[in-house]
Amino acid sequence: MRSSNPVFSREGSFTRDSGYAGFGNAAQAGSPYGTNPYAGTQYAQQPQGQGPMTDEQLYELYNGPAAGPAATGRMTLDDVVARTAMTLLTLVAAGAVAWFALPFENYGFAIAASMVALVIGLVASFKRSVSPPLILAYAAFQGFAMGAWSHALNTVLNGIVIQAVLGTAAVFAAMLFAYKSGRIRVTARYQRIGISIALGFVLLMLVNLVAAAFGADMGLRSGPLGIVVGLVGIGLGAFFLSLDFAEIETAIAQGAPQRESWRAAFGLTLSLVWIYMEMMRLIAILRGDD
Repeated sequence: MRSSNPVFSREGSFTRDSGYAGFGNAAQAGSPYGTNPYAGTQYAQQPQGQGPMTDEQLYELYNGPAAGPAATGRMTLDDVVARTAMTLLTLVAAGAVAWFALPFENYGFAIAASMVALVIGLVASFKRSVSPPLILAYAAFQGFAMGAWSHALNTVLNGIVIQAVLGTAAVFAAMLFAYKSGRIRVTARYQRIGISIALGFVLLMLVNLVAAAFGADMGLRSGPLGIVVGLVGIGLGAFFLSLDFAEIETAIAQGAPQRESWRAAFGLTLSLVWIYMEMMRLIAILRGDD
């Protein structure tokens, strides 16, 4: 299965390698004979000059532990969790710096950080090989921008950041439960419909941005229409999460290299950032301030 998410759809991403498996519904990776290349043959031989292996040595090899993903350099769920935690901690730390270091009315640094994060994010998304420094750099600049915007909004609407964080966590937990329980199945049709809605949403937001630059107000970020747009935005973020979960599960099952866990962490971070920002806008509208 190939995703339309540019983070996961790069050629070479989550390389398939028959003979390895991951977690989930797939069998654990590794040979039943462990990592010794001489085990499992009819006439097992030791390295040259040492003669045939004894029955006791063969018994130990046959009954030894199988080589797991860590031993074979393959991606595991623990790898994804660890890299995602590192990326999110970088984002939060940079956000804390912006929160405490910048006055809430200073938007210049936030806009600059947003632009830099956008460029780095695009480069990291379309880069053929995984680059952890780029991913962490994206998290740092994106976190700095989010920290500045969050501080500004929280100054006007006290408590909105906590509400947005809790809302984002709730969406993540709900989508993870729905995916793991089989209530959501990421099929080709599901992806086509979701991507079509996402493209339409992004195009609409671009039109609204251009209109706002010329002083026109389409009402997409205020009032009842703004609430609908906010709910659609959060729904799309949840859709992106489901794609992330499916790609991660597939990558682990197909024995993707361990370094691809960084790509998975990047995809999850992008989806969570999207949901958080849309959640902030929706709460701001519901609390009576756009």
